[in-house]
Amino acid sequence: MSVIKVNELTKTFDKKDVVKALNFELNPGKCVALLGPNGAGKTTTLRMLSGLLNPSRGSVTFEGMKENGDIREHIGYLPQYPVFHNWMSGKEFLIYVGQLANLPKKQASDQANSLLKRVGIADAGNRRIGKYSGGMKQRLGIAQAMIHKPNLIILDEPVSSLDPIGRREVLNLMEELKEQTTILFSTHILSDAEEVSDDLLLMHQGEIVESGSIESLRTKHQTAKINLTFGDSNDNYLSSLKSIPSVNESLIERNEIQLLVDDIDQARKDILLKVSQENLPLTKFEISRTSLEDLFMKVVKN
Repeated sequence: MSVIKVNELTKTFDKKDVVKALNFELNPGKCVALLGPNGAGKTTTLRMLSGLLNPSRGSVTFEGMKENGDIREHIGYLPQYPVFHNWMSGKEFLIYVGQLANLPKKQASDQANSLLKRVGIADAGNRRIGKYSGGMKQRLGIAQAMIHKPNLIILDEPVSSLDPIGRREVLNLMEELKEQTTILFSTHILSDAEEVSDDLLLMHQGEIVESGSIESLRTKHQTAKINLTFGDSNDNYLSSLKSIPSVNESLIERNEIQLLVDDIDQARKDILLKVSQENLPLTKFEISRTSLEDLFMKVVKN
């Protein structure tokens, strides 16, 4: 049974579809990254899923939700730029949010204590939020999203505004939380998606262009890649390597030549033969698999 089903979800602004007929499902216990460049439509999509924005067309259905039911019972939501009452303590804020979610005050207080421990800021529970670091505020924001025990937690760019320490804290927390609940988070940072997510929804220009596990998408779009560097400027050797029949594509990135090939064994023989025959000053020869960045760029270009 899916936690959420999205059917033909569309949002139109000024007669232009900025989110275009999305269809996907999220399964229980998964951490799913909604991955795409800035402007792809990620935030608009999450705002529709959370009920903050009405879709122009399509539907969102949650497991166990009655017809015309309140979706807030089923989700917890953390916006990209959360706003807190800085004069409140962390615990006071969680109790306040819990009561807004119709929890009795005693239950909200118990949940607040439990969540402060779970997200690792129990020692700061009685401290004013205005004294919290960015990472602590994001942890508190995740706690408020969980206060009513939703089936799905939606996080919009949860680490994009944090310094490296805060970013690491929140990513570690997400690693822990995905063992207990379903998480959908948006990001344009490829390494974050690769680190913590089980599945990906790749979004580009308002559309889901690919979906599935990272490994299944890698397999689908797998291209063998050979990375080379030489003793002097790599530009001097690019045209020569392009002429090798087993090389499909060549480019220079991050001060190395990258060759995309289909038959890795034949390409290795051909490249090393050319290096030997022309006495090229090869300093690095590396075979690598398609990275998430390579995969995303390939899908977007198509």
